[in-house]
Amino acid sequence: MRSELIFQTPYWFILFCFAAGAAYAFLLYQPTAPWGKKWNYVLAALRGLAVGLICFLLLGPLVRKTETSVDKAKIVFAIDNSESVNRNGSALLKQVSTAVADLQSAGFEVSVQTLDKDSRSPAPDSIQFNAKRTDLSEMLQTVKTNFEGRNLTDVILLSDGIVNQGISPAYNRFPFKISTLAVGDTVPDLDIRIKDVISNRIAYLGNEFPIRAEIVANGLAGKAATVTLKQNGRVIASQAVAIDRPSFFKSFDFKASSSQKGVQHYTLELSNVAGESSGRNNKRDVYIDIIDGRQRILLMALAPHPDIKSIRSLIEANDNYELDIKILSISNAPVAATKPYDLIILHQIPNVLGLGNAQVRNYIESKTPLFFILGNQSAVPLANSLNRSLTINATNSQVDKVTARFNPAFQQLNFDPEQLKLLERLPPLSVPFGDYNVSSGTETILFQKVGTLNTSKPLLVLNTNGEQKTAVLAGEGIWQWRQEEFAQTNKQEVVDNLFQKVIQVLSVREDKRKFRVYPARNEFEAGEQVVFQTEIYNDIYEPIFGQEVKLDITNEKGVTKQFTYTHSKDNPRFNVSGLADGVYRFAASTLLRTGLEKVAGQFVITNADVELSNTTADFGMLRELAGRSGGTFTTPATFANFISKLKEDRPADRLDSSEEMVEIIYMKWLFFLLVLLLGAEWGLRKYHGGY
Repeated sequence: MRSELIFQTPYWFILFCFAAGAAYAFLLYQPTAPWGKKWNYVLAALRGLAVGLICFLLLGPLVRKTETSVDKAKIVFAIDNSESVNRNGSALLKQVSTAVADLQSAGFEVSVQTLDKDSRSPAPDSIQFNAKRTDLSEMLQTVKTNFEGRNLTDVILLSDGIVNQGISPAYNRFPFKISTLAVGDTVPDLDIRIKDVISNRIAYLGNEFPIRAEIVANGLAGKAATVTLKQNGRVIASQAVAIDRPSFFKSFDFKASSSQKGVQHYTLELSNVAGESSGRNNKRDVYIDIIDGRQRILLMALAPHPDIKSIRSLIEANDNYELDIKILSISNAPVAATKPYDLIILHQIPNVLGLGNAQVRNYIESKTPLFFILGNQSAVPLANSLNRSLTINATNSQVDKVTARFNPAFQQLNFDPEQLKLLERLPPLSVPFGDYNVSSGTETILFQKVGTLNTSKPLLVLNTNGEQKTAVLAGEGIWQWRQEEFAQTNKQEVVDNLFQKVIQVLSVREDKRKFRVYPARNEFEAGEQVVFQTEIYNDIYEPIFGQEVKLDITNEKGVTKQFTYTHSKDNPRFNVSGLADGVYRFAASTLLRTGLEKVAGQFVITNADVELSNTTADFGMLRELAGRSGGTFTTPATFANFISKLKEDRPADRLDSSEEMVEIIYMKWLFFLLVLLLGAEWGLRKYHGGY
């Protein structure tokens, strides 16, 4: 480190500083002192030096510190420690260890990085080739991050080039050369395997759902196998696989259904074929969540109307809804109380004929969400008292013809204002004529537009606050909107999307439980920790902590593991490890002021074994990666020569220098020097009888 003194004033001002110190000492110690002339000179010198140094500091001089360090050339061995490399990679670890030692002796700093994202550099001979997935791009990105701003010159990537997660590293750019050490066999093995399984993650109870198996075979032309779909050991269906060409690919479709709710475990199995290299990739597990989660909607109307068919069409487009329709003028029998509904759509109810008016009051008492659609037969004064969102002071049953204009200030649902401009070109709806008043907490989605005049009268309003959600459409004629939109665009997306989102926000079930435990995801990979999130609330739904939670986890065989943990603010998560693949059910409980609270659920641990779905090395990708980055493609046979050439062409170390400017007054040693000078003077004066 080198230091340099810099003056902010002319340097000869130092003479004034020490002249001031000498004058001060001369005036102070000029009289004859009781301690003699010798000590008088000593004390005067101490005082003059201290005063001169203080005056010098007042000039504000600076010290420039320059520090130079040597950043050695660095090399990282990026080792693909996935299962597909195991057979060829393990045999090379001794050669890699020797190369690391040789490069270190040549003056390189050498580190090792694996797929495990560990920032520590493991010893090459300790690496286990057991990673379940290969993401080379992420590994190289980790190297880039760890060595940001450092003298990293080369990365040596040991891999077979197989990437089954993330993007290919050949598409990325890195600020260092990547030399690739290619291992593995580029000749495909004789093998038949299940390449992929395509299925729905969720299916509804009692419905059929498809499961597709994609079968790949290589070099087994003329042979045959059988693919079988099973559930809990029970064969559901089988299909013959006739391998009719050397490079074989074919999809096989199965149909399955389930009468049980929850995650169901299905297995696809391929029979073994003589001559195939491995039977481990002939089996794949499939997990499908069977739910009975359809939301039930009742469309209750006064009389047959074209709107009813339109509403039915847009609701039944979503498989998650189960729709019942009741026309009161045809049958006025009460709706069965045994079938609870998530949403009631009331078309011209309440009405002037009195049909269904009493049932509306029952739905209000039960806090069921309501969607009122007014029409020519609606009893507007009664609707005002029942919907609690929109009040219309109608004038003598007069109606008005209005088109719709979207309210851009409405933000509760995601709508595209540009698309909704189409509504202004659709046929007008019939609405009651009068004054419109929106209640507190109600938002307007659509305004009324009379001809070319924009008004502030609401046409469609929504209220999701409070204990009961309601929406009101002040007019009838939705069927005309859908017809005209199709005539203009050959689609019915805008109108359907508008009402589908309103129906969705009204019918969605709110979770008001005070105790919740749920896994961070519904699906985890084998070997991964299962993370449980815990939430506990008081009566006004404020989060509370400190409760003891009991957690039971049960596997498919009925074996239960029990855990206990304390819910805390610092760590609201609980991790469980060591679970094998399969379907698990969990039950959690805790004791609150109101009593024992319980919650249950399920999750899945999968073992996809993707490393064995493709074992054919991809040297082409490794060549491209090396070529793009300026590195070298090498093999185990030429690896020693590559290391020798790397040592011969060793890049120069980098000199890094940093410069710092500080005011000399901030140096601590000057403070202690002043204290020493003044303290010594004061001590000597006292010792010799001075004051």
